[in-house]
Formats: sequence, C-alpha cells, structure tokens
Amino acid sequence: MVASAWRIALLGAVAPALAAPTARAVTYTSQPDRTAAVQEAFDRAWNGYYTYAFPHDSLTPLSLSFEDDFGGWGASAVDALSTATIMGDKKVVNQILDYIPKIDFTKANYTSSISLFETTIRYLGGLVSAYDLLSGPANDLVENQDSVASILDQAVTLADLLSVSFDTATGIPHNNLDWAPVRPQSDTTNGLATIGTLVLEWTRLSDLTGNRTYAELSQKAESYLLNPQPKDIAEPFPGLLGNAIDIATGKFVNSNGGWGGGTDSFYEYLIKMYLYDTSRFGSYKDRWVAAIDSSIKYIASHPTSRPDLTFLAGWQNSTTLSYSSQHLACFDGGNFILGGLTLGNQDYVDFGIELVDGCHDTYIQTATGIGPEIFAWQDNAVSANASNNQGPPAAQADFYAQAGFWIPDGDAQYILRPEVIESYYYAWRATGDSKYQDWGWDAFLAINSTCSVGDVGFAGISDVNVAGGGTKYDEQESFFFAEVMKYAYLIQAPEAVWQVSADQQNTYVFNTEAHPVKIAGSAA
Repeated sequence: MVASAWRIALLGAVAPALAAPTARAVTYTSQPDRTAAVQEAFDRAWNGYYTYAFPHDSLTPLSLSFEDDFGGWGASAVDALSTATIMGDKKVVNQILDYIPKIDFTKANYTSSISLFETTIRYLGGLVSAYDLLSGPANDLVENQDSVASILDQAVTLADLLSVSFDTATGIPHNNLDWAPVRPQSDTTNGLATIGTLVLEWTRLSDLTGNRTYAELSQKAESYLLNPQPKDIAEPFPGLLGNAIDIATGKFVNSNGGWGGGTDSFYEYLIKMYLYDTSRFGSYKDRWVAAIDSSIKYIASHPTSRPDLTFLAGWQNSTTLSYSSQHLACFDGGNFILGGLTLGNQDYVDFGIELVDGCHDTYIQTATGIGPEIFAWQDNAVSANASNNQGPPAAQADFYAQAGFWIPDGDAQYILRPEVIESYYYAWRATGDSKYQDWGWDAFLAINSTCSVGDVGFAGISDVNVAGGGTKYDEQESFFFAEVMKYAYLIQAPEAVWQVSADQQNTYVFNTEAHPVKIAGSAA
C-alpha cells in the first residue's frame, strides 16, 4: 500500500475495549527525586553515545568508539526513542526524530548475519512504538510534525525488506539473513523465541497501515507454535514447548526448554497478544494459561538451603529438569503478574510475586547488589543423589547456604540486563506497594555506581560477586536505553497512559524490548 493511503488507514483495529473480569483499584505514589536521578543517568549515557558513537549501533565506552552489532542503523538511537519520549526529554526525542528519515535500511554493516528477531524487537518495535506515542499522547514533544510520518515510512521500508525471511514452504521464517540483497542464510531450524516474538510488532504495523500482509506473515509462523507437532517431542509438559523447529516441515526437533534465553519471549507474547486484542487472540491466551499452569505444577522449584525462594527450572531431554536459571528468565514474575491482572486471576499474580521475590534475592545477596547472568540451586524435593540435582561447588557452599543459589564458574557477569527491574515494575503496578519501588531504586543505585564509566555512559561487568564488579566490558548495549532506563524510571514515575494498570484499563502493552505499543481499539 502506498504511503499516502496507509497514513490515513486504521490507527488501530476496531476491537472492543478489554473487559475487566475483576478490576481492582490501586493507589500509586511517584518519587520525583528518583525519576530525576534516572533521567540524569539516561542523559549521561545518551550524551556519551551521541558524542562518540552516533549514528552507529552501540557505544564502546572504554575506548570512546562504537560498534555496529545490529546492522549499523543506529540501534541505540531507535531503542532510546520511546524512553526519551516517556521521560519528556524533548531534546533527545528531536535529535532521534531528525535522524530516523536518514536511515538507509537497504544497506547494512554486519559481521555474520542480520537477525530477524533482533531487528524486529529493536528497530521495528521501536519505530511503531514511537509512532504510537508521538502521533498520540506525546505529540507535544515533536518540533517537526513531518518527522512523525517518516517513522511509519521507515517501519514499512524495513518490514518490506525483512519479509523475504518468511518465504519458505511452511511460512516459518529464517532468522539469520544476509543483506543487500536481503536473502536467508542456510539455517534449517529456527527457535521458539525467534519465531514467537514477531507477532506483536508485525500485527501492529498492519493495524497502523491497513496492510494485512505483515500480520498474516507473523501469525502464520506463530500458528506452528500454537499447535505444536509432533506432540511427544514438541510439548513435554502441557503448554511448555521445545526450543527448535524445522523450517521446512514446521515440526519441533527437540524437547529442551525453559523460561530463559531462546524460549522466553514466546511465552511473554502469548498473553501480551491477548491484551493487545482480546477479540482476535483468545487462542494465544489459552496457550499462555496452559504454559502457566504447567510451570506452577511441573517446574516450580525451591532450593534446599532456602525453601522460601521460588525459581523455575528448565528441562532437557523431554522432562528431565535442570535446576539453573538466568537473569534473562527473571522477567517471568512480571509476565505472570501481567497475565494475572489481565485475566483477573489472583493466583497467577501471587505466584508471580513469589518469582519476583526469588529474583530479588539474586541481587541483594551479591557483593555488588546486582544479579548474575546465570545462577543454580539444588532442588529440595528431588534426591540429592540425582544426577540432575547435585549440590554447589565446595567453594560456594557457604554462599549457597545463605543465598539459596550459587553462580556457576564463568557466569557471574552482568551485561546491563533489565529483567529483574522489569518484574519489580509489574509487582509495583499490581500492588502499589512502595517496597518494589525501593527494590528498583536499590538496583538502579547499584548499576549506577558499579557500571558507570565516568561521564561517558555505562558498561557491563565481569563479576557481580566481587566488590567493584571485576572487569568492565567495552559495550553499552542498546537495550540499556530501551529497558533498564525505562523500567527504572517508570517504577518511580507518576501516572501516564503508558503505565501498566491494575484496573485492566491498559492502553499500551510493552514489547519485549520495552517499547510501548498502543493496544488495538484504545483511545489514548
């Protein structure tokens, strides 16, 4: 569809407003001194990026240079736009808006491949979110109104280029692409998350433009995950799936999985698609409920030294559980809470709170007050002699006795991940309890003190369990702008249309990169 036509097309589907099974009223208190501190940190990181790296993808803060790790299209700029908008940072918003029309998506800088998944959640998600926000409730920040239309122009250009990924016999896309011309690499399988974390962004683009192709491509791919085959391999527990799918046949090829990297955001998007449009995505909700019920029944686990903590195990070789998890997986509590609020199910909210509490301990027990990339434990309901349930290394026995987890060798790093603060945010929005704001503030202070690189920005660290964090890594990830800074700000911020609402009157839903996407049919 030509630009002049889709600009006047639907600004959202005509779905009815989300019904509220058991709406609740929660009182929220904002913390302006804290939001000011987070905004200062955001501006410091942005100024470092803008000075030394813009318009490349990521700042390398130690060497005062840049890295093009996501196509070279300015990933940090696009990722930062929705956060700057929410903060009301007019200067940064307009710096990025001035840049977006200049992006040439037909050319790319990359070393091995362009990821359909990463490009979708960072760029496409960032663009459709920015369009929703800046053509709507944050329009007063825009200095040049023509730049708002260019956001959607660029989203369409990018999606059209990426669409070749879906040109397979099944419609399951290739994730890894070569560029100029765009063409799939020779992968024969794709992953659960890399297939199942496209549908929100591509569906929203269709709803904004009136061109159904984008939604149809992503939803056809998703259909293989909603009806996974063959059942004995695909679905070791009801609703919980393996992590690899054959592109040519659409069949699952293993039974390994969990709530961590490679699978995580598939589950996340099931309930978020239902929240996005209850009339179109009821089957997604049903699959999410099945996954949640199985997670509670089959993979919830408590450490021998701290049975008060709750974590979710992974699984290998069908139903053999693996008692380890990741910082990445700590979004799970927030997702349980969001689904519980959406469905009016207090049991899901309460279990989500348990998961949030467990991930909170992965922060407060370390020397830096920041959680590790990976942590492990010994399950208290499985024989200690079981091959999959061994205890901690001797050197970490005392730490495990106190903390309820240990950190495997080589896995103590923190690379500016957001998931724990993200779950604090959902716990606060569900309860209004200021302790979650305090937890978010403590996490922000720990990151601000440990990961800061002078007045340039932030860097990951090699060891969260030594004072000072060990060695710093020379990269400021783009998702630091999109997620860490956004959730650290929102959890202290006053009411706004993009805030998650416990009364089920949500007008936005966050994609996995924390870009707020306008809910279909909402007025705001």
